[in-house]
Amino acid sequence: MCLQKLTELNLGNNVLEEIPPVLKHFSCLNKLYLYANKISHLPPEVLEGLPNLELLNLNHNRIKVIPAEIKRLCSLKSISVTDNHLQQIPAELGLMKSLTEINFTNNKLTQIPQQLYNLPQLRKLYLARNNLTDLPEGTLGWKTLKILDVAGNCLSVFPVGFQFLTLEELFFEGNSLVPFTLMESIQVKEVFSLKELSARLILQQSTNKLSVVSRALPVFPELQDMLSHWGQCALCSQPFLTTWLECVQFINTRKHMGMKSSQSVPVRVLLCSYDCFNRDDHQYYGLVRL
Repeated sequence: MCLQKLTELNLGNNVLEEIPPVLKHFSCLNKLYLYANKISHLPPEVLEGLPNLELLNLNHNRIKVIPAEIKRLCSLKSISVTDNHLQQIPAELGLMKSLTEINFTNNKLTQIPQQLYNLPQLRKLYLARNNLTDLPEGTLGWKTLKILDVAGNCLSVFPVGFQFLTLEELFFEGNSLVPFTLMESIQVKEVFSLKELSARLILQQSTNKLSVVSRALPVFPELQDMLSHWGQCALCSQPFLTTWLECVQFINTRKHMGMKSSQSVPVRVLLCSYDCFNRDDHQYYGLVRL
């Protein structure tokens, strides 16, 4: 049998210090196991030669960086790089639309790119035992995600809208999550900057497609770009740009997310002002950073 026709190759448990360059000619490979070696980098030229690869296992190596060329693995469904030295995830991973499972357990990650929310088929995401301090906003992009493991990180709250995920399993023990502890605080009436007041007015007017503001915005691309980062008050639904009140809502995973387990999870909530915060029709709590 011609080696170049191989569909599965296991080179695990060796002392390889690099991925053999000859693998770039194995274009029929579906599964590649390179676990428990001493590999420290991924050669872009090899990645470009594996268009049919669906499973890549690089567990227990010394990899610090995944190159942007990882996007060349256009058929990849499962990638596992546990117990390495990964410090960051390339944004290009968000271009790999076939991915269903990602496992980056036990690395040195401090953040994940927002582009990971663009994976339409992702079902399992394992990020346990890293150094993540937060998850970026946009979790609603994970429409198919069923298992999320972020245990053993440095998270304090979960992102806005996290309770709307259709998860079946969630692991988050070993984080520094915000506790439900009531404290008295003194409110200082906010004074919005002219920039914030102007931005809020423009954002309100821009929702009316017939307004002068809405028709004029395309003429000012820089202004459009700045306004694209707007947020929305969880209570009054009014827009804001750079000034908001960060709050937290404690949701129950069984009651609010339909999961089998019943656990309390702090989820970030953003309000536009103290006027909204002081309303009686919500269960949001202000965050105190000690």
